[in-house]
Amino acid sequence: MGYTQTAGLRTERLAKSLGWFSVGLGVAELAAPSRVARLIGIRHPNGATSVVRAMGAREVVSGMAVLANPRRSAPLWSRVAGDGIDLWLLQQTFRRPDVDRGRWLAVTAAVLGITMADLRCAQELRAHENRTVTSARRSHLDRAITINKRAEEVYRFWRDFSNLPRVTRSVEAVRELGDGRSHWRVRTPAGIAIEWDAEITDERENERLAWRSISGPINHHGAIAFRRAPGNRGTELHVTLAYEPPAGAIGSSMAWLLDGTWERRIQDDLRRCKQFLETGEIPISEGPGLWRPAQPAENPDQLRRYAGVL
Repeated sequence: MGYTQTAGLRTERLAKSLGWFSVGLGVAELAAPSRVARLIGIRHPNGATSVVRAMGAREVVSGMAVLANPRRSAPLWSRVAGDGIDLWLLQQTFRRPDVDRGRWLAVTAAVLGITMADLRCAQELRAHENRTVTSARRSHLDRAITINKRAEEVYRFWRDFSNLPRVTRSVEAVRELGDGRSHWRVRTPAGIAIEWDAEITDERENERLAWRSISGPINHHGAIAFRRAPGNRGTELHVTLAYEPPAGAIGSSMAWLLDGTWERRIQDDLRRCKQFLETGEIPISEGPGLWRPAQPAENPDQLRRYAGVL
């Protein structure tokens, strides 16, 4: 079940309730440690008051932390740890000869119940935090370009995925697997090769092509729309992409997917596609700084070598 807004508010309210309960209990333990000790079942609490006061101080600090950050899981996890300490102390108390076993059992059951509530709330808040981080890592891109070719030609070119290495700097190879599935090999600017399988999720000839990944280190989906450009100017190619790289070392190596670099790359790839479809060749720059005008490749071999630069 997804984390809905209603569920989020319910979890936040639970966290606040647990925070206030912790503060109230802590104040009682600090103000009347002997009475609290007797409630636990200790008939002669003189030697236990200092422990009860320490428990009270911890409860107040934990409760205030929860109330200050009711949407964060860390304060709730600290309460779970404190509950564990409380249960351990109760276990030690059970060995005392002056313990009222009935009260002890009732208090222990109550602490177990509070522990379960703290644990559930902490887990739900942690899950929400993880979803928030995942959402923040997502990158969405919309780009468009007009190509002076009929939609049928542009669509036919893109539908044959093996054409993409000819006009993109990152796609190294695409292999059709059948049933709308394909295997992709992409090389990042850092030189790391990444592979995944994808499947077509929506295909309308000469109009739309959509896909999503079904394996590999990144989750992504995208769509390309082919629309007739006004004024008989050919085809408007609209590309929508969404990526969700993983965390960790692999995610770091693919940070280019999330910053302006990958957006510029895709825009450049669209221009290369336009040039290739309109002229049959891709202009290349003579210098790394791109200060001089780009010139056409002198021969097909040079064009192929350039198209293979990743």
